[in-house]
Amino acid sequence: MYLLELAGEDDAFARREARSAATDVSHLATGLATARGIDAEGVRGLAYTHRASELLGTCGAEIDSARLLVELAGIDREGSVRVRARRVRETDVDTQRAERELGSVLVERGFSVDLEEPDHELRAVFSEDTCALGWLAAASRRDFAERAPTEKPFFQPGSMDPLLARAIANVAGAAPGKSILDPMCGTGGGLVEAGLVGARVVGADAQWKMVRGAEENLAHYGVEFDVFRGDATRIPLRDGTVDGVVFDAPYGRQSKIEGELREIVEGALAEARRLAPRAVVVADRPWEAVIESAGWEVEDRFERRVHGSLTRYVSVLV
Repeated sequence: MYLLELAGEDDAFARREARSAATDVSHLATGLATARGIDAEGVRGLAYTHRASELLGTCGAEIDSARLLVELAGIDREGSVRVRARRVRETDVDTQRAERELGSVLVERGFSVDLEEPDHELRAVFSEDTCALGWLAAASRRDFAERAPTEKPFFQPGSMDPLLARAIANVAGAAPGKSILDPMCGTGGGLVEAGLVGARVVGADAQWKMVRGAEENLAHYGVEFDVFRGDATRIPLRDGTVDGVVFDAPYGRQSKIEGELREIVEGALAEARRLAPRAVVVADRPWEAVIESAGWEVEDRFERRVHGSLTRYVSVLV
């Protein structure tokens, strides 16, 4: 079993993304989940999971309980070690004391201490009334700030942040050997994140300005791509061409554009249904009737509050 340390405020969404790199993902405590197995390279590409560790065991959220667990555990490792303790929420455990006490137990068992480049790292994570301990197996690459919308060569207001874009790409199935289409690619942020985890990316946008900007951004990050000017409701690809579709649907509540938006979103969803077995759509509303009329079923839906006047709905469609 493995311990997953989740990031952000929405554990349910983090667990859903984690399923792209782990099997049998289950809730353990706030900010924590377990998994039966992991793909280490997949974990490195996750947005809302920070680390995966081989689970040593769980106990109450007290240092003495954690120390006893380590003392009694069977450990088939040797070499150097460091201990890292972390508080998630709803606990006031002294993490420095936890690191000292657990480290002393490991030293008594024959480990040497190396705080810089150890052979093994023991993680002790305290959340609510639970402490979970595990040997670090994989950590996600936390380089998302380098790809913030304003850091890209081509920027437009309203661009999606790379954390959410990466998570959506992962849920859609982005991986080496897989293909992802964004028929409303805008600045190409979603395609950048899908490409960086190894997927083949295809994008379309109705505006030449966006097509050129997306190409500039994709090239900047070394992602191979095929981007063209096109209508999201009429993509010139054969049926079943791609493995997953992602798009950020147009936003707007004014009555004069409501009908036009519905027509665009419904047409794009119908076209996505023709092209792929899975889609992940972000929008400012659930679009339930439109999704159903386009032939999709909602596998999961998540609400992510952006600010007082905007909540994003992330719908996973099959």
